[in-house]
Amino acid sequence: MELLRIDCLGKELRLEASMAGWQQLFWDNTVVAIKEASSDNQGSYTHEFELVMQTTHQEEPSKIKISLTVDLNWQPFLLNYQLFHGQQLLTEGSRNTKDIEQQVPAKPIEIQRKLSFVGLASLGFKLLKSAKVIKVVLAGASIAAYSWLFSFQFALALIACLVFHEYGHIKAMKHFGMKTKGIYLIPLMGGLAMSDEKINTRWQDVVISIMGPCFGLLMSVIALLAYWLTGESFFAGLAAFNALLNLFNLLPILPLDGGHILKSISFSMNSVAGLIACIAGAAIGVFLSYSFGLALLGFMLLIGSLEIIFEWKTRHQSHLLPLDLYGQIFSAAWYFLTVGALIAIIWYLAGSGDEILGLPLKILQS
Repeated sequence: MELLRIDCLGKELRLEASMAGWQQLFWDNTVVAIKEASSDNQGSYTHEFELVMQTTHQEEPSKIKISLTVDLNWQPFLLNYQLFHGQQLLTEGSRNTKDIEQQVPAKPIEIQRKLSFVGLASLGFKLLKSAKVIKVVLAGASIAAYSWLFSFQFALALIACLVFHEYGHIKAMKHFGMKTKGIYLIPLMGGLAMSDEKINTRWQDVVISIMGPCFGLLMSVIALLAYWLTGESFFAGLAAFNALLNLFNLLPILPLDGGHILKSISFSMNSVAGLIACIAGAAIGVFLSYSFGLALLGFMLLIGSLEIIFEWKTRHQSHLLPLDLYGQIFSAAWYFLTVGALIAIIWYLAGSGDEILGLPLKILQS
């Protein structure tokens, strides 16, 4: 991940590093210093290198000694730095999590590729994806699919719920200053909120991922209130099925929102104790699911948690800044409260005696 980018003698000096302990220092996109991976992956460290400078054609090139001292702490993230030219201090400063969130990483050098059928197909797909007409086509196909399964009126209401869910993702992206490309509806699969920009921290991943289900939860609550006020079973069905869709979206399976959330939490745990806590939390979730008769939910939770645990060793390879301890606890609480609220809505409406309203709970118990 990119930790620092500053000016050094008129050219860019960039520091990239990972929690595995390695650090690479670039000056004008050329590697000038490397720190190999080690168990001592934070604290104070100095990068030293020489630059060959030539002022005029007549003069001999001169060597300039440059040193960058960094004091790095991962959780909570804080980087203090000092840049020296010999003994002269050129600049100093510090960076925290907010700075990492707002930065735009340096773009890698693009490699020119020869024209090929695969390249043309990829370009055509990108052009098609960016066209507004594809959004209309996908929306129409989604309405047709849901109308075939339910009714036209219920399909329109369900599409509204999906759009509201995806708008939650869009709202979170804009909160972090990211440019968005809008919402695409996928028939029988839900929707997709798109952005060309990449995230820099695990906290951004958690917030963007969970805001969709949170907006979906809000939509179910609104539909439930409408049911209480009008007595129309249409609103009750909308609340139940929308809650079910958002609940499945929170399963800890990638690329679902829940997979991104739990992966960000578990991959931010840098110790074995953190992994044990993650396993214990997953085991409790599976136990509670089976205790309440939610067999399908428990099974999917087990599979998804095992997938994340098996990938835990690769956490150091990520370019994303990890969550600190507070962020891990807050994210986990936010996730389980949202899951609990969605299950509560499904459970409540299943107790009404209506066979259709009981279908979401039967699906979870299957």
